[in-house]
Amino acid sequence: MANHSEDLSQLNISIEEKDKLVAEVIRYVLFKNHQNSGSPIKRDELTQIVTKNYRHRTLPAVVIDEAKHKLASVFGFEMRELQRARPSSTNQGRASSQQSVADAKSYVLISQLPADVYRKYVEDVNSAHVTGFTFVVISVVHLAGGKIPEENLWHHLKKMGLFENDESHPALGNIKQALETLVQQRYLQKDKISGPEGNTLVYELAERALDGPVNERVKEYISQVVKRDVASAVIN
Repeated sequence: MANHSEDLSQLNISIEEKDKLVAEVIRYVLFKNHQNSGSPIKRDELTQIVTKNYRHRTLPAVVIDEAKHKLASVFGFEMRELQRARPSSTNQGRASSQQSVADAKSYVLISQLPADVYRKYVEDVNSAHVTGFTFVVISVVHLAGGKIPEENLWHHLKKMGLFENDESHPALGNIKQALETLVQQRYLQKDKISGPEGNTLVYELAERALDGPVNERVKEYISQVVKRDVASAVIN
């Protein structure tokens, strides 16, 4: 404890001031996570909370690190830093401006609760259709090799009754916006590739879709679909 107090004194801040900053960061993260449907929170946003009244350059890292520990121990959330997934086709053309914006460090909240507990006490059954849509889209892109032209993606989605111009789907509402939300949440990244026939919009798996647990669930989902199709073919 003495060492901790000594470290804070070097930052010219008291324990009480530090605790207040940690609480502000936690409140901001929880609010933004709820407000933006789990979209990543930029580290710069959290840094600004600290540097608004304090100028020591290492203080934001100290505060953010403690906020991460408290989110895990008190709220059961892992505040996971996203590792930016670089588009595999950058050598074929320059990516869109959206890519450069997302290059900054960002965080998402991941529940640490056991899956059965999460389903029973936390999961919103009314959002199951959104989860289903997310897994369907990620699976299509995964099966296409991790990236797919926009035209091909909509071709597959149309087979499932999901149309680009549908703004009033009974479960998902605006389908095009639902797809764009997956980009904002960093399940997908959208890049414009220049080629001999002009620009092509390509969707590629982003860091959240490539994250270990999510990637494993996608593979399991695909495996179940394949087994079901094989069993159906055998019966018929």
